[in-house]
Amino acid sequence: MRIWMKAAALAATGAVAAQAGPDESLRPPERPVERGAPAPDGSYQLAAAISLRPLSRPNGLAPGIAQDDQVEPVAANSGFQAWINGFRRRAMAQGISSSTLNRAFRGVEYDNDVIRRDRNQSEFTKTIWEYLDSAVSDSRVKNGKKALREQRRRLNRIEATYGVDKEVVIAVWGMESNYGNHRGNMNVIQSLATLAYDGRRGRFFEKQLIAALKILQSGDVAPRKMTGSWAGAMGHTQFIPTSYLAYAVDFTGDGKRDIWSEDPSDALASTAAYLKRFGWVKGQPWGVEVQLPRGFNYGLASRSVKKSPAEWARLGVVGTNGRAVPNHGTASILLPAGGNGAAFMIFKNFSVIERYNAADAYVIGVGHLSDRIAGGPAIQAKWPRGDRSLNFRERKELQQRLSRAGFNTGGVDGKIGPKTLAAIRSYQASKGLIPDGYASLKLLRRLR
Repeated sequence: MRIWMKAAALAATGAVAAQAGPDESLRPPERPVERGAPAPDGSYQLAAAISLRPLSRPNGLAPGIAQDDQVEPVAANSGFQAWINGFRRRAMAQGISSSTLNRAFRGVEYDNDVIRRDRNQSEFTKTIWEYLDSAVSDSRVKNGKKALREQRRRLNRIEATYGVDKEVVIAVWGMESNYGNHRGNMNVIQSLATLAYDGRRGRFFEKQLIAALKILQSGDVAPRKMTGSWAGAMGHTQFIPTSYLAYAVDFTGDGKRDIWSEDPSDALASTAAYLKRFGWVKGQPWGVEVQLPRGFNYGLASRSVKKSPAEWARLGVVGTNGRAVPNHGTASILLPAGGNGAAFMIFKNFSVIERYNAADAYVIGVGHLSDRIAGGPAIQAKWPRGDRSLNFRERKELQQRLSRAGFNTGGVDGKIGPKTLAAIRSYQASKGLIPDGYASLKLLRRLR
């Protein structure tokens, strides 16, 4: 369960950060967020302004640690070694044994590649359609159907146990590791220790490192087999350590929660257990593509506005077949590309998938991939492929130009919040445009 969060500003615009590196996984930005009570890694909304770096790094031996207990020198970076010695004391205070620490840190070194990746996450954004072109490509759908056939017996048992539709479990597997083909091969202890020592979110990664050590201490996996991504996401469906501790299950009954094995049983069951924990409704769609009537009130396209499918139908919002959407419960209308792209009626299960990754694009990707694997059609509406959403600098420019034109955005911060949305809608209405509040390059060019 890799829990990477999409920045709030990107969520508002429908853009997703381009992934770094060749990994096939399609999680929007590599920003760890806990999935769990707040969200399995620690927290879904980590404020960028808050430093999560440890308060201090000891320059010498940590107080209270005997020379015999020190981790043997593992890196030329003396600061990193001193940090490990200090961390050892903190880990032991949380129940990690000396033997576990010795096994875990044997051969661990400061990893410059991890820091390079953490520092160089791109601000370049993809549009929702570019993202889906890859996330739900013909090959990914084909491979998903193949995986479903091959794993059907196992998935039927998982579905019966947890009540989570097997196609959704397969889709998460496809999005997170390309059906197990890209699980990551980096030493998780080394990656997390490097990020805890020198990363931008030190406290967060130290929490993950403690959790990883607890996993090792429990005997679920050996230190050298605990591999994953550069930021510590592990296994077939990319759990980070805190999420693993809270939600991973031993589905095979061998006494280990082995999400790293070639046998994906524990990983797939753990994903289903996670989704069940957050309220998955079996048989309910994540969302349904819909048609909007001419003159639709775009102010109703909000997660805060919930109506039954019948109520939406009375307002002219119907399925692509022209009929009212079946009653799957209350729903909201989502327009990931504004009024000129596809529209979706989204249900509770949308928010459940969202606990796995907070990006709208990711949720739509998982949901639509699961539909396609189950034999459903491609998205019917055309995307505005000649347009694109805005990057951070352009969003600030948009706010500046709207404010100068008399449409108050409440400040210039690059975040498309309620005031900026209202300003965009007012501007669009004044120009006879569809007042959908969508911050696009086309809109910015018009303001220019």
